[in-house]
Amino acid sequence: MTVQILASVVEKDPRKLAEQMHIETDAIIVNQCDHYGVEFFDHNDRKVQVFHMAERGVGLSRNTALMRADGDICLFSDQDIVYESGYEQKILRAFEKCPEADMIVFNIEIAEERRTYYNRSVKKVRWYNCGRYGAVSFAVKRERLFESGVTFSLLFGGGAKYSAGEDSLFLKEFMDKGYRVYTSPEVIGREKEGESTWFSGYHEKFFFDRGVLYHFLYGPLAKLWGFRFLFVHRDKICRDISLKKAYQIMRKGIRKGKRPE
Repeated sequence: MTVQILASVVEKDPRKLAEQMHIETDAIIVNQCDHYGVEFFDHNDRKVQVFHMAERGVGLSRNTALMRADGDICLFSDQDIVYESGYEQKILRAFEKCPEADMIVFNIEIAEERRTYYNRSVKKVRWYNCGRYGAVSFAVKRERLFESGVTFSLLFGGGAKYSAGEDSLFLKEFMDKGYRVYTSPEVIGREKEGESTWFSGYHEKFFFDRGVLYHFLYGPLAKLWGFRFLFVHRDKICRDISLKKAYQIMRKGIRKGKRPE
């Protein structure tokens, strides 16, 4: 099997980026910029396809890459990810050890203040914890994904109306259709500090958007799961806005999700 990186980036030089990310596999880079164009080049003897597009939105750019993917396993990525040497072998071994997996969620080293998970063993991902994983940790069998018909939401994520959550919705919809997702304790890369393309702090928009997302993720349990999220992470995310106020804002977001304009 082969691994192919599908990277969503903004205004980057693809050749420099491939070097900075330590890409060792085939890759498709969708570069959100001010023009349209296509280019191809080899990097470490592997094929890199680049699609320049003027539209913005992480969901749109990830779907654009997916439409052109031909690797056996698709690995989603962003411009701020740096891969470990030998990441392809780690991914392939993980699928060999867990052949029933349609998708595997790997560890990406992230700054402690923004880390939402760390896998220490192989476990099945469940509906109640699918909201903690980011798309850059997803490695999915392409044929199974195409079979499912699941794509990324255009309503959530960087460049969309609501700032984040397209990855959680993608994962939930994939599992809701009966596909099996497991975690792996393998570390395949790290996020460069200070390079996040979407996170700008725990402000009112963060909590409101999280409320809208929780409506779609958890339905009638959204308020309960929202309070649980705030309470568990209160020391980290409720420094500038109190837990009570943050919960009020999240509930507004949940109501918005129920009654979209």
